Amino acid sequence: MTLEDGTLMNGQVPLSSLESGESGTIVKLNLTGSVRQRFMAMGLVKGENVTLERVAPLGDPLELLVKGYHLSVRKSEASQIIVTRSNNHEN
Repeated sequence: MTLEDGTLMNGQVPLSSLESGESGTIVKLNLTGSVRQRFMAMGLVKGENVTLERVAPLGDPLELLVKGYHLSVRKSEASQIIVTRSNNHEN
């Protein structure tokens, strides 16, 4: 079940709902097939910390910091990655 702000009942949110500078820990990838394999090969795996560095001016793509490198992903793909927010939000 999802709350109004996009938060899932257990406090988890889609990666796409983080704000710039906010971090989260990946808890689930709702992706399948080759897309899932590609993301896992790039380090987007359960338990990995990821930071949303910035969002493009038109809202897509999103720039992530994962495992020390920058990765750009589509907002639609990021919405399928579920994270638990970290408490280190910097604005």
